[in-house]
Amino acid sequence: MTRSAMLAGTAPGPSVPGGRWRLAADAAWRLGPRAVALFAWHRAMVRLGVVRRALRTVPTAVEATHRAPAPAVAGLVQAIAGAPDARHHTPSENEARPPGQGHADGSPWHGPFDGRVHALDLDLFAAGDIRPVWEANRLLPLLTLDAPAADTLLAGWVAANPPFRGPAWACGQEAALRALHLCLFAALHGADRVPRALLAAHARRIAATRAYAAAQDNNHAISEPAGLFALGLAMQDQALARRGAHGLAQAVARLVAADGAFAQASPGYHRLLLDTLAIAEWLRRHHGAPAFAAPFAERARAATLWLHRVASMAGALPRAGACDDSAVADLSGGGAADARGSIERAARLFCDASAGHRDDVGCGVLGIACPAATLPRPGAWRGEGWRGETRGALAVLLRTGAPLRFRPAQADLLHLELRHGETALLRDGGTGAYNPPPGCAWWTEALAGTAGHNTIMFDGEEQMPRVSRFLFAHWPRCRALPDGAALRDWRGRRHERRFALGDRGLRVEDRVAGRFAALTLRWRLAPGDWTLTPTGADGAQARIAIAADAPLRLRLAQGWESPAYGVVVPAPVLEVALRAPVTRITTMLEVP
Repeated sequence: MTRSAMLAGTAPGPSVPGGRWRLAADAAWRLGPRAVALFAWHRAMVRLGVVRRALRTVPTAVEATHRAPAPAVAGLVQAIAGAPDARHHTPSENEARPPGQGHADGSPWHGPFDGRVHALDLDLFAAGDIRPVWEANRLLPLLTLDAPAADTLLAGWVAANPPFRGPAWACGQEAALRALHLCLFAALHGADRVPRALLAAHARRIAATRAYAAAQDNNHAISEPAGLFALGLAMQDQALARRGAHGLAQAVARLVAADGAFAQASPGYHRLLLDTLAIAEWLRRHHGAPAFAAPFAERARAATLWLHRVASMAGALPRAGACDDSAVADLSGGGAADARGSIERAARLFCDASAGHRDDVGCGVLGIACPAATLPRPGAWRGEGWRGETRGALAVLLRTGAPLRFRPAQADLLHLELRHGETALLRDGGTGAYNPPPGCAWWTEALAGTAGHNTIMFDGEEQMPRVSRFLFAHWPRCRALPDGAALRDWRGRRHERRFALGDRGLRVEDRVAGRFAALTLRWRLAPGDWTLTPTGADGAQARIAIAADAPLRLRLAQGWESPAYGVVVPAPVLEVALRAPVTRITTMLEVP
């Protein structure tokens, strides 16, 4: 299997007794026998050549019947191949970002990767970041272009991406997300617009590595059966549709909690979950297929309510957890910065209610009527891994990690965010990129590490040691508290965090215990002019005061944040340094 599809990069060597093998064993134990067995089976199938035989690159009718002049396609591709959030973010001269990527083989579809190489032989971490390339290859513009332009775009893509060569075919999930767009395009504009051979190639690609997707216990396990289901409906292959529906219902039952929380602790990836479920449900109704098995409907409704709670009125999502700015079937045109279209579509399909965006264009395109009811916005709530509360214009979100049933993507436990209206006063650092550009490897720890979050770091050490690019070991033990959450890390150090939200401010109390010499509490602040004071920091948007039961040292430092995928900019960070025997720190934040 390619390192690209496996997404299995490495991290710097750990300074842990026993080294990497001990960390890997600990991580495997925490992942559980199911995930480890599925991954081992996948690796065996790769080494025995089963996956490669399933993805033999034989000529298909697709290549022969769909051709388009390269110049006609290039302009369309260049318009969609940039950063996913380009419409909503203009880079400044101070930003750290990837340099422009050339075309390794002359095709605008492949970026710096060679589209002539079999997908299983590509190393997609060597040439650059694959994420923007995959975004372009999802073919979202098919759903918004006029008929001639859409046909030209599809023909150009087919000519440049024969099965199963190049980066477009390197990942089963990417094939599944593209398949959802192709099947939705066919449902809206006619089945004859998408060749059956092209759909069949996508089904082969997804099916070839299903064990890998299931082992991930994240968006892969949702997207791939959804893609098979959609392809089965589009090709009138009832057996394939049933298999996809069964796999999707099982994945939802496993990965979406009864309260709506998703195994992948990230509002951004929760949106991808919701988009995937909504398109699968719309296609099911369009084709008159049977309902998904329980508890699909209940869990989809709960997941909709979850995202509705954490989104701002303008559709902005907290950038907590891993975030790649995906927006599947974004017919509303909100892009990564505005999730209202995704929430409205899901609310109408799963909740028989509107999320308040009654004039949503995307729902109009799909013909989804607007119900009379409107989703409420509850005050205080809790779910697996999270706790939140909204009071007036203030909204707080706490990453509790309780219970920590699935692997964390970032060292963000007990991270807390505070939003005032549309401004995130206390915020997450975001993601940066999964494969930072040359000279920017520091993005990963600066943003995904403990220092990239509003939490406490003991003795300058991470909450948990990193095993690989997307895997940690020694996960902390987390538990919920009536007004917050607590953790105990692998060295026995303890952190309890409680909060109280008022009409004009927030009070956070942190209690610590265990063996440590020093700690640092960080509050990542909204951009603006902040002034350090003897007790905290003052800005036009808020005033912060810190108190503790031990001497403290304050510093207003320059940190970094990622407002959009592939973009990293300077950000103010209030750092509070203390030494043992501190036990309690209190933060008071007031808005004007």
